[in-house]
Amino acid sequence: MLRSNGRNKTDFVIFLFALGLTAFGLLMIFSAGAPYAKSRFNDIYYFIKDQMFAAVIGLVLMLIASSVSYKLYRKLSWIIFPIGLILLILTYIPGIGVAYSDARRWINIGFEFQPSEIYKLAFIVFLSKIILDFKKLDKPLIGYFVTMGITLSSALIIFFQPHLSAAIIITLVGFVIIFIGGTKIKYLVLTVLPVITLAVIGAFTYDYMKERIMTWLDPFAYPTDLGYQIIQSLYAIGSGGLFGVGLGKSTQKFLYIPEPQNDFIFAILAEELGYIGVFLVIAMFCMLLWRGIRIAIYCEDMFGTLLATGITSLIFIQAALNIAVVTGLVPNTGITLPFFSFGGTSLVMFLTQIGILLNISKQSVDKRELNV
Repeated sequence: MLRSNGRNKTDFVIFLFALGLTAFGLLMIFSAGAPYAKSRFNDIYYFIKDQMFAAVIGLVLMLIASSVSYKLYRKLSWIIFPIGLILLILTYIPGIGVAYSDARRWINIGFEFQPSEIYKLAFIVFLSKIILDFKKLDKPLIGYFVTMGITLSSALIIFFQPHLSAAIIITLVGFVIIFIGGTKIKYLVLTVLPVITLAVIGAFTYDYMKERIMTWLDPFAYPTDLGYQIIQSLYAIGSGGLFGVGLGKSTQKFLYIPEPQNDFIFAILAEELGYIGVFLVIAMFCMLLWRGIRIAIYCEDMFGTLLATGITSLIFIQAALNIAVVTGLVPNTGITLPFFSFGGTSLVMFLTQIGILLNISKQSVDKRELNV
C-alpha cells in the first residue's frame, strides 16, 4: 500500500521510525510490565498481549490511512468532529463513562477505550478546516476567535474529566495550528496571558492537582506518598548510568514504580538501557518531528500543511511532556509516552496518524502551491 502516487514517493523515513518506535515500545512494555502483570493478573504476558493486538490494529489502520487521500478528511470534518466530541462527552454519562482514581477518561460500549485519544485527531482535522474556511471569507479576526474558542472549549471539556495533561496538549497543539494558519502574533500574545492565568487558577481548583504541584517543588518532602513515584523514577534514571543495567534487569519495575508500564515507562527504559537508550528514543522522536515538519512544508495545499503540523506537534509535544514529567522538570500530569506507554487506544490512534502523514507525503510538491 505504501506506494508512490506517480508524482512523489512515500516518506519511508517516517514510516521506518514509526515502526521502530512501535517495536521498541512493545519490547519495553513487556520488560517494564511483566512484574506488575504477574503480581496483579498472575500472567507476565497480560500487558504485552493487549498491546500487540493494538499494534496490529494500528498498523492495519496506518496502511489504510496511507492510501486514503488526506483531502477527504476536510470534506468529512463535519462528521469526524461531532463523533469525537460525542465520544468525549459520553465520559460524563453514568453507566457509560468509566472512572478510575476519580478521573472519568474512559467509556465502555462493550469494550473500554479513551475518547480523548480519538478526539485529538478529530480536533486537528476540524481546526485545520475552520482556519481555511475563514481564510476564504477573508475574516481573519473572526476566524481567530472561532478557532481559539474551539481550542479552549475542547481543553475545558477534557480538563473537567479531570485530565489536565490532555487539556494542556490540546491547547498547545491548537496554538501551533492557529499560528501556522497565519494568525497575527499579537492575537496569540493577547490570548496567552489570560490562558496561563486561568490554567494556574484551574490547577489549584482540584486538590490532587495542587498536591502534584507541591510535590513537584519538593518531592523528597513526601517520600512515602505523594513524592514516592517521582523519587523512584529519579532513582531509576540515575542508576541506569551511561549504558544501563541491562534489558530486563530493572530493579524499580518490581513494584517500586507504580504501574511501570504506563506513564513512567521512560524511567524503566533509562534504567535498563542507560543514557544511550534515552538518547536513541529522543533522537527517534526528533526524527519524526523533522520529517513531519518537512512533510508540512512541502505539502501541495494548506489543509495538508495544517493537518501534518497538527499531527506532528501532537506526537512531539506529548512525548516531550511525558519525558519532562518523568525527569521531574514539570509536575506530574498523568500523560503517556507515545508508542511506549501501555494503552491500546493511544497506540492505534498514533499509528493511524502516521498513516495520514504518509499519505500527505505522497502529495508533496517541490514548490509550495498553497491552494486554500
